Amino acid sequence: MPQPLTIHAQQTPRTLADRFAETRALSVALAEPLSDADATIQSMDDASPAKWHLAHTTWFWETFLLRDHLPGYRRWRDDWPYLFNSYYEAEGARHARSRRGMLSRPSLAEILDWRDHVTHSIMEMLDRPEHAPLIELGIAHEQQHQELLLTDIKHALFQNPLGPAMWGAPSAREPAREASGWQEHPGGIALVGHERGDFAFDNEGPRHRVLLEPFALSSGLVSNREWQSFIEEGGYRTASLWLSDGWGWVQGEQISAPLYWREDQQFTHSGWQARDPDAPVTHISFYEADAFAAWAGARLPTEFEWEAAAQSHDPAAGNQLDDAAPPLPRGGHNLFGDCWQFTRSAYLPYPRFRTAEGAVGEYNGKFMSGQVVLKGASCATPRGHSRTSYRNFFYPHQRWQFTGLRLAKDI
Repeated sequence: MPQPLTIHAQQTPRTLADRFAETRALSVALAEPLSDADATIQSMDDASPAKWHLAHTTWFWETFLLRDHLPGYRRWRDDWPYLFNSYYEAEGARHARSRRGMLSRPSLAEILDWRDHVTHSIMEMLDRPEHAPLIELGIAHEQQHQELLLTDIKHALFQNPLGPAMWGAPSAREPAREASGWQEHPGGIALVGHERGDFAFDNEGPRHRVLLEPFALSSGLVSNREWQSFIEEGGYRTASLWLSDGWGWVQGEQISAPLYWREDQQFTHSGWQARDPDAPVTHISFYEADAFAAWAGARLPTEFEWEAAAQSHDPAAGNQLDDAAPPLPRGGHNLFGDCWQFTRSAYLPYPRFRTAEGAVGEYNGKFMSGQVVLKGASCATPRGHSRTSYRNFFYPHQRWQFTGLRLAKDI
């Protein structure tokens, strides 16, 4: 197995080939602590086995780059695309998502051999400019699955009553305490969305104008300490704080705290650890975030307010993923990092949005229904992956990701 790879913001790779190689290596390094059994289990339909993430990202490269653009290339195995296609209808039938945890074969070792073959096959294509846009997409796609690998295996290990650790406890370091106060914005006409030039996903554009009323955005994320006060003051028992669907979810699922909380502990990639009261709260749903905002006398920001406020912030700053090590929120003064931040904006297409042709066009557009937008980046997001215009999205009840909140208010 390759040794864990360290990538720091000041060491940004200079070439596309460097970035491709480091991305492929980091995925393997993240899975290095896992046994074949660890990498095979699937804890719920929303999550996938770590082994599947390693295979699916390899299927993506083999299908959309090697198969389609490298003359004479032959698939590693003709029957594996059925197992590792995710949701691309144009690529034909596929194994049911809910059954991915039943794939004891191929083994983790076989998948790693396949990864190595595909990685080396792509190397000879990296210097061809006509392939650069697709390679950029493949890198970004694999980075998304690196974060999913981390959050999915955390949820899987959490099911074990022994609370097993994937890594040892993180080395002691001084927590970066949250900033206080509010960042005011005068409102007006703002330009949002990605400008043409550098890579971005299709759902980040086209760039367009929005009208904002004056608002303020909290300088810090909501902390575990603040969330504990919400619990103690009956936040989960007060129907008037909740959206109707959220209250039904709380009652039906008997929710009384964020995911992974137990008394004064929380479950992490290092097993059960004491919960830092001053660290940002994470693993909450949109319903919980909205209820907390109502309890606090504030609200969630819109995605456009958040983006307008973020224009002067560095997307590569803050607590994000640099190497194969346990991700853990710490807090700080950055708008990016620690946790994805809920907005109150529905995940919908921007004006003049058009779905790309072919299978790649299935990447984002067809999911623009019933989900909400999150902004920023988390402690499990590979550094450099996110942008001010980046639009993450999840269903309102989901909370196995590193999701948190930053409050907003009208002024």
